[in-house]
Amino acid sequence: MTPAQRLRQVANALNLSTLLGLGVATAARTTVSRGPRGLLIAAGYDWKLPHAGAFTLGNVVIHRAPHGVAGSNAVLLGHEERHSTQYAYCLGLPFLALYGVAAGWSMLRSGNPASGNFFERQAGLAAGGYIDTDHHRQDRPAGNGIEAS
Repeated sequence: MTPAQRLRQVANALNLSTLLGLGVATAARTTVSRGPRGLLIAAGYDWKLPHAGAFTLGNVVIHRAPHGVAGSNAVLLGHEERHSTQYAYCLGLPFLALYGVAAGWSMLRSGNPASGNFFERQAGLAAGGYIDTDHHRQDRPAGNGIEAS
């Protein structure tokens, strides 16, 4: 692991988000194994919520896919790893509330919880299997926003 990945692992242990992830994984009777870059892969999640094929709590990536398949999609795993980093810089459990606010804002703006969600956009919409339907978002050219004449 890189020093940054080790720091994320320690931060998410101290901020209790990885402990929450292990608790959910255990309660849901998933199979937990070591993944790359300090992540833990929990396979076989079958609770109804959340609806996603995979989601992250701390350094625990929880998959609906069975053991052996979960964690094998490098693009999706990279997306979930970025969420793990978000837990670290949001100081753990506050990430859940911040993510909820971002998802609500996204629903208001785009009609779905991902397209306008800062955290999903930062993690990579396509990598997470999301389609960008944020029609209100306008890409602006680089610069200070002042038009030259």
